[in-house]
Amino acid sequence: MTVAPASALRADSLDLDRAAEIASIESLTVRVGGRNQLLVRIESRDGLVGWGESGLSSREAAVAAVVDDFARFLVGSDSRQIGRIWQESYRSQYFEGGRVLTAAISAIDIALYDLLGKRLGVPVYQLLGGKQRNEIPTFASFLADEVDTSLEKTRTLVEAGWDCVRIYPGGFDGDGTFDPRKSLARTAEALIAIRERFGRSLCLGIDLHHRYTPAEVASLCHMLPAGTLDFLEEPIRSEAPEAYAMLRGMTDVPFAIGEEFASKWQAAPFLEQGLTQYMRLDICNIGGFTESMKVAGWSERFYVDLMPHNPLGPVCTAATAHMAAAVPNLSWVETRQSPVENLGFHDSTMFPVQVELEGAVYPVPDRPGLGVEVNEDALRASPAVHVECPHLARPDGSVTNW
Repeated sequence: MTVAPASALRADSLDLDRAAEIASIESLTVRVGGRNQLLVRIESRDGLVGWGESGLSSREAAVAAVVDDFARFLVGSDSRQIGRIWQESYRSQYFEGGRVLTAAISAIDIALYDLLGKRLGVPVYQLLGGKQRNEIPTFASFLADEVDTSLEKTRTLVEAGWDCVRIYPGGFDGDGTFDPRKSLARTAEALIAIRERFGRSLCLGIDLHHRYTPAEVASLCHMLPAGTLDFLEEPIRSEAPEAYAMLRGMTDVPFAIGEEFASKWQAAPFLEQGLTQYMRLDICNIGGFTESMKVAGWSERFYVDLMPHNPLGPVCTAATAHMAAAVPNLSWVETRQSPVENLGFHDSTMFPVQVELEGAVYPVPDRPGLGVEVNEDALRASPAVHVECPHLARPDGSVTNW
């Protein structure tokens, strides 16, 4: 057997190291279906490309500016040192963290994992410890205003294979006025009708989009017969865990909280104080795979299953599917691709290869990296448009949350 001299081995290693250096980091804000998507493209010196996605919708310009700032010091770094890059990005300013910074870090982190998976010829879940399931169960959603429409949409989903359905309430007037009392009364009617029609085997939840006060949420729960709801998602804003502790004392419905979290530090009190029963982390906001897997492990310690937030595009969906495949504690992943929603976020011209729903589940992707192929020409030909989330007011004119 011929053994290569040590000098040759060192040279090969140096060549591999140079090949893996980050050559460029580019942010692309594009229009896909009814939403803007902020994608991050990272290319290594040997021409491999990884893709990531940021989830801070309607504030893409702010996140893109941070990505461009990070690129100034990350170009030339070893793309394989993902944990180190996360720490350097997070700690490279005096004021650490915040949703804009971590949304940028998320997209970069996801792109680096995509790049590393492609370099090694393995799907990302292999880099996370391997898959623990063969398919990813999902829940589907719809706007619930009219009872008959809500029953029909639920029937469509159940017949298509979904065993978990989430509704979200309407109640917005044409002038942007939102009356929480009227909204909750209509919502209670829809929830009661769905439960009566479809029985106990259907998991039924509601996303309140943190538009309500603890008293209003408690009032909704008191309108419902026991056992109507399986989970309450984001009922109030998450800045004050003690407000959730107060609400916890007013209702026994499980909470699903976490899509607003920008770090493990934000998630900590909700886990440690028993304030969430489902962890709704968003891989495109909380810090990518690096931070998500830490929060997933912490959640497992408290017997809390993940219920990942996933309202974006194919890159987010693929990243979420790989993470969901690699953790032991998973309930359902959000999907916005059901028969009752046609949002266009997963455009097949722009993303010719992506994770496709099979009935009500996502198969675990098995292609290298994230397993998503991007048509860059189509993306670049679809520029973003300015989008402002609705600015809602209560009937008295005071500002409330979107």
